[in-house]
Amino acid sequence: MAISKDLYPSQEDLVYEEELIRNPFSLKLWWRYLIAKADSPFKKRFVIYERALKALPGSYKLWYAYLRERLDIVRNLPVTHPQYDSLNNTFERALVTMHKMPRIWVMYLQSLTAQKLITRTRRSFDRALCALPVTQHDRIWEPYLVFVSQEGIPIETSLRVYRRYLMYDPSHIEEFIEFLVKSARWQEAAERLASVLNDDQFYSIKGKTKHTLWMELCELLVHHANDISGLNVDAIIRGGIRKFKNEVGMLWTSLADYYIRKNLLEKARDIYEEGMMKVVTVRDFSVIFDVYSRFEESTVAKRMEMMSSDDEDEIEEENGVDEEEDVRLNFSLSVKEMQRKILNGFWLNDDNDVDLRLARLEELMNRRPALANSVLLRQNPHNVEQWHRRVKIFEGDAAKQILTYTEAVRTVDPLKAVGKPHTLWIAFAKLYENHKDLINTRVILDKAVQVNYKNVDHLASVWCEWAEMELRHKNFKGALELMRRATAVPTAEVRRKVAADGNEPVQMKLHRSLRLWSFYVDLEESLGTLASTKAVYEKILDLRIATPQIILNYAYLLEENKYFEDAFKVYERGVKIFKYPHVKDIWVTYLTKFVKRYGRTKLERARELFEHAVSMAPSDAVRTLYLQYAKLEEDYGLAKRAMKVYEEATKKVPEAQKLEMYSIYISRAAEIFGVPRTREIYEQAIESGLPDKDVEMMCLKFAELERSLGEIDRARSVYKYASQFADPRSDPEFWNKWHEFEVQHGNEDTYREMLRIKRSVSASYSQTHFILPENMMLKDKIDVEEAKDELKKAGLPDDEMAALERQLTSTTDAVRRVGFVSAGVISQSGANEGKPVTGNGEEIELPDESDDDDSDGEDEVEIAQKEVPAAVFGGLARKRDEVTEADEGGAAKTLGALERIKRQKLAQ
Repeated sequence: MAISKDLYPSQEDLVYEEELIRNPFSLKLWWRYLIAKADSPFKKRFVIYERALKALPGSYKLWYAYLRERLDIVRNLPVTHPQYDSLNNTFERALVTMHKMPRIWVMYLQSLTAQKLITRTRRSFDRALCALPVTQHDRIWEPYLVFVSQEGIPIETSLRVYRRYLMYDPSHIEEFIEFLVKSARWQEAAERLASVLNDDQFYSIKGKTKHTLWMELCELLVHHANDISGLNVDAIIRGGIRKFKNEVGMLWTSLADYYIRKNLLEKARDIYEEGMMKVVTVRDFSVIFDVYSRFEESTVAKRMEMMSSDDEDEIEEENGVDEEEDVRLNFSLSVKEMQRKILNGFWLNDDNDVDLRLARLEELMNRRPALANSVLLRQNPHNVEQWHRRVKIFEGDAAKQILTYTEAVRTVDPLKAVGKPHTLWIAFAKLYENHKDLINTRVILDKAVQVNYKNVDHLASVWCEWAEMELRHKNFKGALELMRRATAVPTAEVRRKVAADGNEPVQMKLHRSLRLWSFYVDLEESLGTLASTKAVYEKILDLRIATPQIILNYAYLLEENKYFEDAFKVYERGVKIFKYPHVKDIWVTYLTKFVKRYGRTKLERARELFEHAVSMAPSDAVRTLYLQYAKLEEDYGLAKRAMKVYEEATKKVPEAQKLEMYSIYISRAAEIFGVPRTREIYEQAIESGLPDKDVEMMCLKFAELERSLGEIDRARSVYKYASQFADPRSDPEFWNKWHEFEVQHGNEDTYREMLRIKRSVSASYSQTHFILPENMMLKDKIDVEEAKDELKKAGLPDDEMAALERQLTSTTDAVRRVGFVSAGVISQSGANEGKPVTGNGEEIELPDESDDDDSDGEDEVEIAQKEVPAAVFGGLARKRDEVTEADEGGAAKTLGALERIKRQKLAQ
């Protein structure tokens, strides 16, 4: 065959050809030649490749480049194209020398896989595995598994390949199991999965846990129960139930589902029942019960459908068959038809069991509360409350209730019980009592008192319940005898035995149970004699288990029977036994009873008792005793001693009660000695160190007292003293009362003095609390407006009102701007008006006291620098009154607002 001229070397190729003639075995020359012909047609490059490989058949670089180019040529061609045969032949020629190169094998095998040549591909994979070392097999197995996983590959071929692969790398068994499941090979998949779970050294490369693999196995066994054999499904699932506690409910239902698919319905019911009786969580029980109830409902529905279809098959045989014909001789019948004819009419062969299935379903629904309660009791069999609920479930069935109580008292350990275990015994006894069986009731209670409870009160409750039962049935002597038996002190011999055992039962502590003794003493008071009751009380006191209430009850019993001195002795014993705060009620009752009994006859003894009581009492409990003590002195003693008691009480009570005690002290002093006597008490209260709020309140009362007595100056002095405790911004009530007082009893000077003090107090508070709401800072302007209104009502002329308004306004602006306190003093002189002058912010500008007649006296502003005693204020006020009276028309200007109003009324 003639070679085309295009394949011959060109003029440019002569250089490469001459070099190759001189050195045909140089890979560098051949490779440089191929690079130079990179843009040439493949046929020409094909010739060069063939020539090069003929000279260098062992060159991996040439073979790889040659095969890559041939693969690129056939990439877009159909697999039936002749170029694929040429490609395959080229790969075979390359593998003669390149059989140790895995990359060449991978390219060849991937090409064969794409060509769908199954047998040739499989054999080539096998050749590659035989040719390459084991260390490079993983590069061949990966495309091999992809090949056998394709559609169209025989399942048996794929399985053989996967089994061979697992011999090479057993860690990829999960992939094989997934392939088996995908191929519907359920038997082998289950066996392989079971072997994986039995291998403790197995590690999942896909990150699956033992729990996940176990769930997959259970699902596989249950859903394909009829396809898998040779595995003990029951044992496998039960092993999962023991191992995985979080999936107990689902595993029980899976096991039952397995038997249902095996058509073993009764066995499935047994599994459901067993599961409900063994689960310990409500969640698992709910899962099993819901599936069980749906199963029963489905069986009933299925049976009803079968019955409706079987009714039509019984009519056809009556016409063609003689009644006396022996069906056993009719050989034309099948075995199933013969069996149906022979067994027809027998009740054991009756398929109409719908009623039975419905009754079974109803019984299951009725059992749910008891089954759920059983689950909770399996969680904690010592839960007393759950046993009581179980008894309520069987309400109306006395036999089941008795069995439940019997099981409860046998199961519950009193030392581990959650709740009160003695209530089980008491409820058990009441069950017999309600059915009029007193003999068994006493037997139950007798066993109950022998149980070693965790708490003494539990045992005491059983004894008290037993005694109450005897009382309900009029057995009073028996009840008292029970209490004597219960409160008996253990003998020395019994104590030695218990000490030798080392485990002291609760019965050894019963004789010190206060609940038992309280019940016993109540019985004695109701049924016994006074002597027996006193004996019981004395035993309680001797055992040192008495409470303040026991003391009070004992004393009340003696008082009822006219044993007053004995009752007082009991009180005395009580106040010696107990401390505060428990002894407070005893002291109050003791002192009340003693005063009521003896009154004036034993006054000194009563005083001693009160003195002793108040000396022992803490400050928070002394108030009641002092009030009783003072009441005693008022009724039977001396008034002066009563006042002394009140005065002492004001010093002993807590700070929170001092104001109330001073109020009582003042009211009693006013009632006994008259109102003037209270002045000393008020002064004492104000100087006693009360809180500022209480001092302010006491000053208001004191001022009101002085006002009612006509002592206006004294009342004003009290207001001035109290003003230091009242911030005008937060306590406007005080200033409103002082304002009303000045309107009624003051004049212009006193009113201005009040406003001056108010501003001074406000400024002193502002130095500390300088950040306040704006509406609180505008109080002075409101006070000016109120002052204008009051003076206008009093008849002050407009020109005088305007001058006073200017004075008040300028004074307010000079003292404080809204929101801050000025650091300088605003000059009021004509030339420097409104200009700030550096100076002390707290400096006070006092009025000029010269006798210049031209000075008005009203345009000057008095600002207090510090608190000034009331006497000083009074002297300044009188001096200014004398200066004002010397002016012309001064008499008219010094008239107070209230005086002007009175004169206007008289003129009308």
